[in-house]
Amino acid sequence: MLPAIEQRLAQELGARIAQVAAAVALLDDGATVPFIARYRKEATGGLDDTQLRLLDERLVYLRELEARRTAILASIDEQGKLTPELRAEVEDADTKQRLEDLYLPYKPKRRTKAQIAREAGLEPLALALLTDPTLDPETEAAGYLNPDQGIADTRAALDGARQILMEKFAEDAELLGKLRAYLQDYGVLVSSMQAGKEVEGQKFRDYFAYSEPIKAAPSHRALALFRGRNEGMLRLELKLPEELDAQAGVSPPNACEGMISRQFNVDSRSRWLNDTVRWAWRVKLSLHLELELFGGLFERAEEEAIRVFAANLKDLLLAAPAGPKAVIGLDPGIRTGVKVAVVDRTGKLLDTATVYPHEPRNDWEGALHVLVQLARKHGAELISIGNGTASRETDRLAADLIKRHPEFGLAKVVVSEAGASVYSASEFAAREFPQLDVSLRGAVSIARRLQDPLAELVKIEPKAIGVGQYQHDLSQLKLAHGLDAVVEDCVNAVGVDVNTASAPLLARVSGLNASLAANIVAHRDAHGAFASRDALKLVPRLGPKTFEQAAGFLRIQGGDNPLDASSVHPEAYPVVERILAATQTPMKSLIGNTDVLRRLDAGKFTDARFGLPTVKDILKELEKPGRDPRPEFKTAHFKEGVEDIKDLQPGMTLEGVVSNVANFGAFVDIGVHQDGLVHVSALAHKFVKDPREVVKAGDVVRVKVLEVDVARKRIALTMRLDDAVQATRGESGAGRSQMRDKPASAKQTGQAANAMAEALAGAFRGK
Repeated sequence: MLPAIEQRLAQELGARIAQVAAAVALLDDGATVPFIARYRKEATGGLDDTQLRLLDERLVYLRELEARRTAILASIDEQGKLTPELRAEVEDADTKQRLEDLYLPYKPKRRTKAQIAREAGLEPLALALLTDPTLDPETEAAGYLNPDQGIADTRAALDGARQILMEKFAEDAELLGKLRAYLQDYGVLVSSMQAGKEVEGQKFRDYFAYSEPIKAAPSHRALALFRGRNEGMLRLELKLPEELDAQAGVSPPNACEGMISRQFNVDSRSRWLNDTVRWAWRVKLSLHLELELFGGLFERAEEEAIRVFAANLKDLLLAAPAGPKAVIGLDPGIRTGVKVAVVDRTGKLLDTATVYPHEPRNDWEGALHVLVQLARKHGAELISIGNGTASRETDRLAADLIKRHPEFGLAKVVVSEAGASVYSASEFAAREFPQLDVSLRGAVSIARRLQDPLAELVKIEPKAIGVGQYQHDLSQLKLAHGLDAVVEDCVNAVGVDVNTASAPLLARVSGLNASLAANIVAHRDAHGAFASRDALKLVPRLGPKTFEQAAGFLRIQGGDNPLDASSVHPEAYPVVERILAATQTPMKSLIGNTDVLRRLDAGKFTDARFGLPTVKDILKELEKPGRDPRPEFKTAHFKEGVEDIKDLQPGMTLEGVVSNVANFGAFVDIGVHQDGLVHVSALAHKFVKDPREVVKAGDVVRVKVLEVDVARKRIALTMRLDDAVQATRGESGAGRSQMRDKPASAKQTGQAANAMAEALAGAFRGK
């Protein structure tokens, strides 16, 4: 019998059983992961949020496993077939797959050909032929004719016996496990073009004749193949190496058929039995296992894609905020004009306009005049420009404004406008700006996301932010669950000013939801700013449990108690009072006093409730209360005159912003409306296993253009600025990077070439 769930979780996490048991109890009691990670370190022994997320996920799986185990045991017992040996096997099954393999022979199903054959009395014939290979099948079958049961001749009898044996082979749990493991280790994923799809399926042409070991297929490639199949452009098969050899004129024995024969001691002298094994493999087992392994490959690819999406989303949400500065937001457009919105230092909308500097009006001077008036009137400090259509043209407009009016001290920044249109049309935006045109709401979002990316992006459904890999092909439920966890962790890591935060931002705070967030905002609007955390207890439906979960992540700036602006939880204020008494220092003098705080012995302030981890956290927080974990704000400067992919030339050195990070490299926005790819082998002068070791979404980086394929909209870049560059092979080229310096091996260079082919246009963003 398997160990208890807590023991299994402890083994998987490398933690003590007591730590896991405490975390499970807290989760079952409704505590959130951020709360447990930050404020219950003594109970869990310091398990961090990553460990707790994994624990939470595995806890669900293992509990579902136990529930399924109980149901299967009950079902087999009701059939009167639960032997002690079978019970032991079921109780020892450690995965859902193993459980289902064991249950397969007992699982209620529609009448099969094998069941019909058993009802016709053919099972003794099947077993006799299996156990005694010396028997003549025709002679034995003659004794089982039964016209009333549809067994009119020996051929029908032998067909029935074969169906019984084929089902027996296909439902053997041990055999299924061995075959599955063999196919996982040696199976080859083969893709080919569906007939007549040469033109229609051009974006999948790199997979028209493609093969790779299934165990080696990376997430992005597997998802590309499955998308091609789902769109009817590709045919996917799982082949054995010997099957591929057979296509080349060699005929080696089939390893899986051999495994079936050995499992049931099939004598090679019996042609009838060997044919039965062959049919069992081809008709029953191979198709079933191919479907199962393809499902497993997709699940693994899906998990990895969600992990990549989550990592990129985290980087984007925790990007450096420009801070409280008045911003002019520009939502670029050509025919419809550039939408303009001005927000003050707190993000409040001050003014809007629409200017038409581009075709067909070309009112450049008129647009500049409007922007000058707005900048002067509202004391703007920054210009935030969306990176969509006409972004570079609009960037030139902002540059002209800065050049002509240096007295304003303006700086311009191009920001990702991913999801801005989703926010513009959202119910929240409609409530916030009921009289404002939808297009102008997008400009407001573009301005605010420069001030505080986290506060603005939480208003948008995470999967609409566009930093995912084949996101529309994934389980939307799993994707939403994974991304919501990232948003929750990011919001709580930074903390939220309860007196300025929007309802969507408050809804992401530990313990809160959309309804409670709306109640907080309504109470704030009706009674004014909260003077203390305790005042939150007056909010309708915000009870003691919710207050416990949320209070430490909510900040009160300039309130009655300075600690309310910190991450010190109200429950731990008595610890601070003991510190004040010991140092005989007033609160305002102690906060930020590094010399005093670092000389204190944390162990002297522990008690039965608050141990050393909590006291150390409190002392660290008192040094710099409300510290922001996000990096310092920096901007990228796109090169003048490089506005379109046709403007690029190999050898150019440019500055750009990392827009996405995949397992095979990083996509960089260099201001030409098409991101370039830095393959993982071109990220650094050393071996890089995970691109996130070097870059993350939002980083400002310098890159060199290696090669440009205009026709396929592919740009090969390198961050190793001393890399040699080959002349471009023209618009019809394959778009493959040629990297020749010594640190890159031939294998890496080949990988770089293949990666460009894998980055199907628009597919990485899930379009």
